[in-house]
Amino acid sequence: MNKSHEHIVIIGNGISGITTAREVRKKSSQPITVISAESDYFFSRTALMYVYMGHMKFEHIQPYEQFFWQKNNIGLVKALVTKVDTSVKEVQLDNGEPIPYDKLVIASGSKPNTFGWPGQQLKGVMGMYSKQDLEYLEACSPGCKHAVIVGGGLIGIEMAEMLHSRKIGVTFLVREAGFWGSVLPSAESEMINRHIREHHINLKVNTKLVEILADSNNNARAVVTDKGETIECQVVALTAGVTPNIAFLQGSGIELGKGVKVNPFLETNIRDVFAIGDCAEQHEAIDLRKQVEAVWYTGKIMGETLAQTLCGNRTAYDPGPWFNSAKFFDIEYQTYGWVWPTPRENEVQFYWEHPGGKKAIRIAYNKNTRTFLGINCFGIRMRHQFFDKVLREQLTVDTVLQNFEKANFDPELFTTYENDIRAAFQKNHSKLMTANGY
Repeated sequence: MNKSHEHIVIIGNGISGITTAREVRKKSSQPITVISAESDYFFSRTALMYVYMGHMKFEHIQPYEQFFWQKNNIGLVKALVTKVDTSVKEVQLDNGEPIPYDKLVIASGSKPNTFGWPGQQLKGVMGMYSKQDLEYLEACSPGCKHAVIVGGGLIGIEMAEMLHSRKIGVTFLVREAGFWGSVLPSAESEMINRHIREHHINLKVNTKLVEILADSNNNARAVVTDKGETIECQVVALTAGVTPNIAFLQGSGIELGKGVKVNPFLETNIRDVFAIGDCAEQHEAIDLRKQVEAVWYTGKIMGETLAQTLCGNRTAYDPGPWFNSAKFFDIEYQTYGWVWPTPRENEVQFYWEHPGGKKAIRIAYNKNTRTFLGINCFGIRMRHQFFDKVLREQLTVDTVLQNFEKANFDPELFTTYENDIRAAFQKNHSKLMTANGY
């Protein structure tokens, strides 16, 4: 078959799948069909919280006009894929319709984790990942006086802010000793703990969910914790992470682990079948990254990379140095490189926190070579380009501190703290800082 006429079918219209479709279309006229049961059109998943909070309407988080897809000859099918038959190169839809493919891209995303808690099937119990989750929360919110959030990660704190914006009382159950304690060092975790509580969220650390209790109408009415406490509520948000959405691939012959197993070129074990985004699992971890990464920007990079391969330029996936960002109520968070909760062998960490308790940085570096390894930033916005260069070129921590004002994203808007940070660093961490330049 002429490559220009090969039919590319993409399962999933999130950032990974849609990036693939758009990038392929820029390079070729190959037929493209995107299948999704979640929504008619691509939307920004990270902005769902702002729809609930009233800052946006749902149409505002759809970055492309509806005519965009027809204009660019990208077919959209709203349906659920129930089966993939690789022997005849066909996907089956829940309406019974088969769709043939020449190249198949699995970009089916994630689903919220559930751990078999008694009562997790009750009405009023939900995750927060999909458009349907948002609609269900909207339906459950009227009359809700109190909600319980289970899981101390990024989705959990977003849910806390969402519910708080509707003046709904919130109890936040976190199994670690502090918020996101598996990722953040204890000082930063404690700073966010304080910030959460300042917003009148009842944060309970070292606390696990045991069961969800039902009322006579099968609605959630309370949760029971491992501390023996019963907390009355009308909504229970299960936000203890996500897992790849791959159940429909059982029996397809496609190799599965936690996610869909892929090589560095995002290829599965089946010819002409690829996987990207939250559902993809690298056979071998890249650098220190997890083999499954449910991160917006890596999904986008995977889509861009795979589009090259689909258009004849076989390209390996290279996400570059690790970074991520989030918002904890009023505190913005960015991380570049690797900063572990506890320093690893040959690592040293430097921590600075502003007396106001809302701004902080932590820098990790190699104690032998003084190579900069990573930084956590709270309440101070930094430039991605600066730290990407530092990490790629393996520059020293001294070079970073000398040039710290170049890293500040918006010095004209915010008071700068470079001198305070440098002074604190020099007191305990700095050898004579040589003028290496940048």
